[in-house]
Amino acid sequence: MKDYKCDSIRNVALIGHGGTGKTTFLEAALLATGVINRLGKVEDGNTVSDWDKMEIAKRYSINQSVVPVEYKNCKINFVDTPGFFDFVGEVDSALRAVEAAVIVVDASAGVQVGTDKSWEACKKFGVPIFFLMNKTDKDNVDIDQAVSDLKTKFGSSVVTLDDRDALNEAIAETDEALLEKFFDGGEFTDEEFKTGLSKGIASGDIVPLIMCSAITGEGVKEALDIFVDLVPKPSMHADYPAFDGSDNEITVKTDPNGPFAAFVFKTIADPQIGKISFLKIISGKLQGGHEVFIPNKERNEKLGTVFFMRGKSRIEATNAEAGDIIAAAKLADAMTGDTLCEKSNIIRFPGIDFPKPALYIAIEAKAKGDEDKLSTGLHRLMEEDPSFVLERNNETHQSLLGGQGEMQLNNIISKLKDKFGVEVEKVPQKIAYRETIKGTSDVQGKHKKQSGGAGQYGDVHIRFSPSEEEFEFVESLFGGSIPKNYVPAVEKGLRESLEKGPLAGCKVVNVKADLYDGSYHEVDSNEVSFKIAAALAFKKGIKEASPCLLEPIMHLEIIVPDEFMGDIMGDMNKRRGRILGSEPMDGNKQKVFAEAPQAELFDYAVKMRSMTQARGSFTMEFERYDPVPPNVAEKIIAAYDAEQAEN
Repeated sequence: MKDYKCDSIRNVALIGHGGTGKTTFLEAALLATGVINRLGKVEDGNTVSDWDKMEIAKRYSINQSVVPVEYKNCKINFVDTPGFFDFVGEVDSALRAVEAAVIVVDASAGVQVGTDKSWEACKKFGVPIFFLMNKTDKDNVDIDQAVSDLKTKFGSSVVTLDDRDALNEAIAETDEALLEKFFDGGEFTDEEFKTGLSKGIASGDIVPLIMCSAITGEGVKEALDIFVDLVPKPSMHADYPAFDGSDNEITVKTDPNGPFAAFVFKTIADPQIGKISFLKIISGKLQGGHEVFIPNKERNEKLGTVFFMRGKSRIEATNAEAGDIIAAAKLADAMTGDTLCEKSNIIRFPGIDFPKPALYIAIEAKAKGDEDKLSTGLHRLMEEDPSFVLERNNETHQSLLGGQGEMQLNNIISKLKDKFGVEVEKVPQKIAYRETIKGTSDVQGKHKKQSGGAGQYGDVHIRFSPSEEEFEFVESLFGGSIPKNYVPAVEKGLRESLEKGPLAGCKVVNVKADLYDGSYHEVDSNEVSFKIAAALAFKKGIKEASPCLLEPIMHLEIIVPDEFMGDIMGDMNKRRGRILGSEPMDGNKQKVFAEAPQAELFDYAVKMRSMTQARGSFTMEFERYDPVPPNVAEKIIAAYDAEQAEN
C-alpha cells in the first residue's frame, strides 16, 4: 500500500442495525477494487473484517475492524462496526476516528431500531451522515416506500443524489448568497453545487441517500465514488477540542506539518497476536521508532513497528501523516482513549465517554486457584473493550461484571475461556443489605473467664439508640467505674461488631452507643476483656432495640418512546418501585424518573429492552437505604438462617 497524503484519505464508519449488510458491503468494495477475488460471507465465516475466532463462530460482528480500500488515488479507511446494541462501545469509539458515518439500511426492513440509534450516535458525536440502502436486489422490495420512510423519520435533510431539485434547495440553505440566488431562480454553477453540497454534508444539513446491493455488486463502485467526492477530507476537521500541558482548552488542526498528536481509539489485546493499538493521527507525521509521550500516564513510549491493518492482515507502513489511521504493536502503557504526542508539545484529547453498564452479573472462577488468571484475563479484555467494568463488592465479596447486555457479558465469559483458559460461572447476585435499629435498649455485656493464672474480666453497660451518623460512640462514665484506658477497647469492640448484624449478618449502621457504666478487676481486666464485653453488649443491645433490615434504593432515569410509557410504569410498580415524574423530550420520547429497590432490578436491562423493542435506555445510580418491607425481610432472614445452619 502506497503512502497517502492527508487530502487523499477518507475515514468512514459503517454503522447500523444488525444484519443490514455492513460487512458484506465492505467485502463487495474489496472485490470491486481487486483486493479479493471472491465475495466472503458472514455466514461462511470468511469475510475480511469479521476475522476474530468468536465472530466466525457466532456469525456476527463483535469488534470494530479497520479495512482500507484504495480507490481512484484515495484511501478510504472503513471502520466496520457491530450492529448489536450490546456493542455500542465499539460504535462510539469508531465515531471518534472518522469524518463521516454511513448508516446501512436494509431496503426490505426500512427504518429499524439500530437505524434510530445510529442516527442519534452520529448527532451526539457531530459526525456527518450518509445513508446506504442495501439489499435492493431482494424480491418485493418497495424502494420508494423505504426512501419515503427514511425521509419521514429523519426529515428533509435526507436526499437522493439524483433528486436535483431537493439538492438545490438543501444547498441553498448552506450559504446566504446561494439562498438568494436560489430564490431569484438562478442556476448554481458546478463549482457552487459541489461546494454547497460538501458544506451541507459536513454540517449535517444534507444527508445523502445511496442505493446498492452488496451481494450483486450493483451500485458499490458508485457508492465509493460518492465517498471519495463527498466524505469530508480530514483537513476539513480543523477544530479538535483538546487540552495543553497546563490543562487549558485548545483546538488542534488536522495538519501534517504540525506537532505530532494521535488518539488511540481501539485496542486489540490477544495472547497470540499481542497488543495492537489503532491510532487516528490528528496532527503531524508518524514513523516506526518514533518516541511519543502519553500525557495522562506521564510516560514516554517508543513506537516499534507501525503498520496498516486490513482486517487481520498487516500491511507494512513506512510512515503515515495527519488524517490517517495506523496501527502500532506492543505499546505497553497506551490504552483506548489515550493521546500520544510530543513531550515538548503536550496535547491531550478528551477520552471516550463509554455508556455506563446497564446489566451486572456476579461471576467466579470455576476452578479454585484461577482467581488471579481470571483477574488478569478480564483486565486484558478491558483494554480491548473498555465499555465493560469489573467491580468488587466489599460487603458481599462478589466480583461483578457490568456491561450493556447479556450478549456482551456472555461474549466476555467466552473470551476468558477461549483466550485465557479460565472457565467462569455465573452465581446469584447478592445484595449489600444493611441493619439498623428503630428503638432503644440498655444492656450489660460482661466477660469473665478464670482458668489458672491470670483471668479475664470486662463489664460494660451501654445504651443503644438510633443515630443520624453511621456510628456514634460516646462515653458518660463517672466515678471511675471503668478506667479511661479501657474505653478505646470498648469502642473498638463495638466497631468490629458493626460488620455483622444479628438479623442477616449485614453491616449495622445509624447506631449510637453510650458507654455509661461498668466494672473492672484490678488484676484480671485488660483491653481484650473489654473488647469482648463490648461485643456481647452489642449483640444483645441491637436485638433488644427493634432491629430492621435496610435495602439499597436506586434512582433511575429512563428514556423511552411515548408509546411505551404505560408498560414502563406498570413494570415499575411490579418491582416495588415508584415513578417520581417525567419530562418530554424531542422525538416523541419521555424521560422518566423513578426509584426502585436494587433487589428488583437485576434483570431490568433485559426486560426493558424487550418491553420497548430495544428503543428505551436508562441509567441507574445508588440513592439511599430504606427499610425492607416485613414480608420481604422475613424471607431474607430465613435464607440467611438456612445458610448458617448448613455451614
